[in-house]
Amino acid sequence: MKIHERDNVEVNLENGHKYAIRDIKNGESVIKYGFPIGHATCDIKAGEHVHTHNLKTNLQGQLTYRYTPDFQPLAPEEPRTFMGYVRPDGNVGIRNDIWIINTAGCVNKTAEQLARRTGAKCFPHPFGCSQMGDDQHTTQLILRGLVNHPNAGGVLVLGLGCENNNINVFKTVLGEYDPARVRFLNTQDVADEIEEGVRLIAELRQYADTFRRTPVPVSKLKVGLKCGGSDALSGITANPLVGRAAERLAAQGACCALTEVPEMFGAEHLLMQRCVDEAVFDKTVWLVNNFKAYYERHNQVVYENPSPGNKAGGITTLEEKSLGCVQKGGLVPVVDVLDYGDTIQKPGLSLLNGPGNDIVAVTNLAAAGAHMVLFTTGRGTPLGGPVPTMKISTNHALFEKKPGWIDFDASPVLEGCDLTDALLDEILAVAEGKNTKNELNGYSEISIFKDGVTL
Repeated sequence: MKIHERDNVEVNLENGHKYAIRDIKNGESVIKYGFPIGHATCDIKAGEHVHTHNLKTNLQGQLTYRYTPDFQPLAPEEPRTFMGYVRPDGNVGIRNDIWIINTAGCVNKTAEQLARRTGAKCFPHPFGCSQMGDDQHTTQLILRGLVNHPNAGGVLVLGLGCENNNINVFKTVLGEYDPARVRFLNTQDVADEIEEGVRLIAELRQYADTFRRTPVPVSKLKVGLKCGGSDALSGITANPLVGRAAERLAAQGACCALTEVPEMFGAEHLLMQRCVDEAVFDKTVWLVNNFKAYYERHNQVVYENPSPGNKAGGITTLEEKSLGCVQKGGLVPVVDVLDYGDTIQKPGLSLLNGPGNDIVAVTNLAAAGAHMVLFTTGRGTPLGGPVPTMKISTNHALFEKKPGWIDFDASPVLEGCDLTDALLDEILAVAEGKNTKNELNGYSEISIFKDGVTL
C-alpha cells in the first residue's frame, strides 16, 4: 500500500514493513506519509526491504521554526448530547466514582485495602515522599488534577503524616475545595486508619449518590488521545480514524488533547501549521525544544525511539512513528499548549507536555481533565488509567487475540470502511457509562513524571 503520492516506499499490509517502490540512493530521503522519515544508509533497490539495516533518522537537537499557518476552521456540526453528571461548578463527569488519592506512596496498601472494602478506586504510586523541588511540585500538580477531576463524585485524600507532600503542604497547592466532596485522612493521626477510611468513604458515597445523569452537550466532553505498542498500521488505520473522530468532536465544541511530546519530533511542523495564532505557535516551539533540552541535559539523543516492539511491527525511525502518531489529532486546529498541572479548557486540540511513556501520558491526560482516553495500539496492552481508557486496535489479529483488552477494531479501515460514526457512537456510549475493558478488568493506575533527586 502506497500511503501518499510522494512516497518512495510502500507498506506490506501483512507485516507492516516497508519496501522501496523505486531505487533509492545512499543518503537520499526515504518518504512515507508524504514526508521524510530518515535517509538511506546505502543504495536500496526497488522492491527491497527498508528498515533499520538501511534507514537512519534525520533528527537532531533543538531547531528554529517560523510560523506559517496552514489550516481551515472546522465546519460546525449538529450538536449531540450524552447523559453525564453535572457538578456544582458546572463541570461534567462521565463517572460518579469515589477516588482515593494518596499524597505519598507510603499508604499505597492502605488505599488498596480501603478500595477492596468499599468499592472506591485507588491509584497507587511511589511518589510524594523524599521528593523536592520541581519533582515534588509536579507530583502535587498531578494529584491536584486528579482530586479535582469531575469523574470522581467524591475524593478521599489519604496521607501518612511525615512525608514531604503531607496533607497540609498539599492543601496549599490544592487550593479551594468542596468539603462535602473532598475529605482528608492522615493515617498517623488515628488508631485504626481502615475503620476511619471506610467511614469517610461511606459519607463521600452518600454525597456522590445525590448526582444523577442528565443530558449534556458533547461540547462538555474532554477526550485524551494516546497511542502505545504501535505498529506500522497505527498511522494507516487507528490513528487516522481517531483523528476523524477528533475532528467531529471538536466541530461540536468538544476538547481534545494530544500528548507524547517526543512522538511529535519529526512531525511537529504539521502541528505548528495548525496553531491558531503566533502565541500558540511560540508555545508549541517551546514544548518541542524544551523536551529536546531535557534529553540533552541527560546526555541522550533525541531519537532513541521507536521501541523494540515498534520496530518489530515495521516502524523504523522516530519521524515515521511521529508522523503516524500526530494523526490522532486529525486536522483539528491547535488552540492551546498545556504544561503539567494545567487543565484542558479550550474547544479544539490542545498539546499537553509530557513523555510518551504510556502510563505517565495517560496519567497526565487524566490530571488535565480528560474524561476518557482513546488509546490506539497495534501490539496490545491491558493498561488503564484513572479514566476509561478505550483500546482501539490497528489490526484485526490483535482484536481477535485480545478480546479482554481491545474495545474497538479499526482494521476495517483497510477495506475502505468509514468507521467514524461507529467510533463516535462508542465514545458516547462510554461517556454514558459503558465500561471499557480496563474498567471491567479493574486496571487503573498512575505514574508521575520525574526528573530530579530522590532523598
